[in-house]
Amino acid sequence: MFIAMNRFKVVKGEEKAFEDLWLNRESHLDTVPGFVEFHMLKGPERDDHTLYSSHTVWSDRDSFGAWTTSQQFRSAHGGAGSTRQMYLGHPDFEGFDVIQTIESTKRAAAE
Repeated sequence: MFIAMNRFKVVKGEEKAFEDLWLNRESHLDTVPGFVEFHMLKGPERDDHTLYSSHTVWSDRDSFGAWTTSQQFRSAHGGAGSTRQMYLGHPDFEGFDVIQTIESTKRAAAE
């Protein structure tokens, strides 16, 4: 399993526009082999920005790599340059190979 994360520093006052952009975009992720799940996270507010993070789970690192060179990736990220005013700097990418997963037994029982 591989987890891809991006951290976004969103300029104060641009939070709604940022959230609307992400909540209403077509990600095309569910059409790509190896995609497991996606989360957009809202973090703490700072003096000049609010921190957000995208968290995408992939079956493996190679599937993530294939996504970044795919037509679906280009379609999902087209026009990204037009939203630069929302951010302080570029998103910070971090990729992680999962070495351990612990799942709740209570979660499975509740479903």
